[in-house]
Amino acid sequence: MTPAFSRRAFLTGGVAAAASAAAATVAPAIAGAASTTSGTTSTTTVSTEVVVVGAGLSGLTAARNLVAKGHKVIVLEARDRVGGRTLNHSIGDGHVAEAGGEFVGPTQDRILALAKAVGLDTFDTFDTGNDIYRHGGKTIKYSDTGLLGTAPPDPAVLLDIINLSQTIDKLAATVPIEAPWTVKNAATYDAETLETWVRANSLNAPAILALLSPFVEALVGTEARDLSFLYVLGYVAAAGDGTAKGTFERLFNVRGGAQQSRIVGGSQQVSLRVAAALGDRVRLKTVVRSISQTAEGVTVHADGLTVTAKRAVVALPPPLAGKLDYTPLLPTARDQLTQRTAMGALMKVEAVYPTPFWRAEKLTGQFLTVGGPIGYSFDNSPPDASKGVLAGFVGGDQNLKYGPMTLSERRAAVLAQLADIFEDKRFLKPTDYFEMDWTRERYSHGGPTATFGPGVLTEFGPALRAPVGRIHWAGTETADYWQGYMDGAVRSGERVSAEVAALL
Repeated sequence: MTPAFSRRAFLTGGVAAAASAAAATVAPAIAGAASTTSGTTSTTTVSTEVVVVGAGLSGLTAARNLVAKGHKVIVLEARDRVGGRTLNHSIGDGHVAEAGGEFVGPTQDRILALAKAVGLDTFDTFDTGNDIYRHGGKTIKYSDTGLLGTAPPDPAVLLDIINLSQTIDKLAATVPIEAPWTVKNAATYDAETLETWVRANSLNAPAILALLSPFVEALVGTEARDLSFLYVLGYVAAAGDGTAKGTFERLFNVRGGAQQSRIVGGSQQVSLRVAAALGDRVRLKTVVRSISQTAEGVTVHADGLTVTAKRAVVALPPPLAGKLDYTPLLPTARDQLTQRTAMGALMKVEAVYPTPFWRAEKLTGQFLTVGGPIGYSFDNSPPDASKGVLAGFVGGDQNLKYGPMTLSERRAAVLAQLADIFEDKRFLKPTDYFEMDWTRERYSHGGPTATFGPGVLTEFGPALRAPVGRIHWAGTETADYWQGYMDGAVRSGERVSAEVAALL
């Protein structure tokens, strides 16, 4: 058995292949720069048309599109890698497993188009056999080909699953994608949480809330009590495109849903390939501290680098964008928005085995369980099934409980849970185990997305995308469709690039 995987090794050495690829194609220097020295501090100053802060999918998409239009762009990234909340981890023999965002599905047209444009294919998430549902002493094995899809056919919650999902879909269909805060009854929806709405509209509130918990923990890294019901309606409405309306079921399903497919080579490959094409326009390990602007332009101050430009794109989640220092100060609405949104508390844990042996038992590898550490799991094996990888989400309350544990304690708890759920002691002996706690990632502070509590959208929603002078906002949270997903990140990059190009 290989040694337990440490977070430091994960960030520095565990993704050596990805980091090497980025380093080989993203030069650390910018040609034509001027340097000044003050005492022991050396600062390089460069000029461009557009400076992009953040080299995740949204920032790289914006830069790619602007360069295609003939504009000069520089991208600044605090990490030593590109990809933001997507991250590949090598599991040996040329294979990777994703430690961050990874799934793509129907109506996620923009991420699929970008992946294809950079030469990447997709493959189906393994979904043959039965899922497992565990709640207390009850265990149900079921196929997601049934009426409820991924949701379990538990008699205790059956009517609530049907009635609540249909009601949410009906309400979500009335929500304007780009401005949920303008829907009729927006103030009412935004004044309650998903939990309070469920309690008021369900037949068996304790049971349905228990079932919702692992779903919500995996989906956004938090609990139903923390989410504005208006935010939930907007999130469901966004799970579609211009022709297909968003549905609650599409968010959660593998078959025909948001988890239907994966990207060959891992999702971070999209960012790595876009960055490779941008070349020395991308600057890694460049931590941005402040942004100042005048009527003539913007100046972005980073460690060792100052960039002057006509426009700036901040491609960061609102809570992280709020950590930058702005001169002049941001308008109150935008500043309050950044303070009142919160990153989800999410950890992804993965166990690697010689083969995906659960498939022989006619199991998909997916389970949903009330109680932790993992709430929802899935088969994350490579396309050729040459190794078996089982991945799970430890989110919300479970992250708060298990996150403070030592790696060895958490690993033991995770493996014991897998062996118990699948009733198979082989899960106790992986060849490798690794995890990524996104709350401990300095330049993410959580994941997979920023969430909105009661009152935030109706009070400050209009500031989410509205430019502030020469500063423009991107990031998956600012997307119309598929906010919180890789597709939303790409859509936001496309939107903001068109917005900026029209002003240059």
